[in-house]
Amino acid sequence: MQLKPWPTVAVALPGTGSDASFVDRAFRGALSQVGVTTIAVEPDPRRVVASYRDAMDRASDEHGTIVVAGVSIGAAVALEWAGDNPGRAHSVLAALPAWTGSPVEAPAAASATFTAARLRADGLDAVSAEMTASSPPWLADELSRSWRSQWPDLPSALEEAAAYHAPDLAALQRLRVPVGIAAAVDDAVHPFTVAEQWAASLPTAELVELELQEIGDDPGVLGRACLAALLRRTPTSYPM
Repeated sequence: MQLKPWPTVAVALPGTGSDASFVDRAFRGALSQVGVTTIAVEPDPRRVVASYRDAMDRASDEHGTIVVAGVSIGAAVALEWAGDNPGRAHSVLAALPAWTGSPVEAPAAASATFTAARLRADGLDAVSAEMTASSPPWLADELSRSWRSQWPDLPSALEEAAAYHAPDLAALQRLRVPVGIAAAVDDAVHPFTVAEQWAASLPTAELVELELQEIGDDPGVLGRACLAALLRRTPTSYPM
């Protein structure tokens, strides 16, 4: 399958509790190399999924066909929107997929539910301090910033994400949009097996693997890996 000419705009969607700053750094560099401008979405913590869908709708209404990109739940919502809007999505860049279909038993959903409960019980400062003590420094820095920006609605955002029903196997198998997937082999919250399942189920998808520390060193590795996966499966004349 030959990749269609690149559109002018991509919409990038953050993961649970994350923000526009992170997805901008994750995708802007790679997409700029193929002439695509990135619109990084700041989630509305009171209506996360709806705010993501609204952003993609607005961008497509204004620019026509768009690239949709996302991390974790953002990747799932991007895929879902692409399936619901045939012809409006040029391609999907899906980083760190968290689960397929139901969130029940998904580590990312369990983590979000637990964190939301702790935030409601103990408050932002106490839970942020615990998170900082138990996380890699780069992740602690990212979440400390994004959590504070979404407070006091952060618990609701986490609970919404934990209840989100991602595209199931049947939905993945129906999707005809080219998809580039990037996943970390050592990420317990976003199991690599989920990325492998997406790559095997999507008709036009490829997977590139990396490690968590690579993301910590440079979030842009996510966008480069997704784009490399996409171009591996769907050749194009555009240079990397």
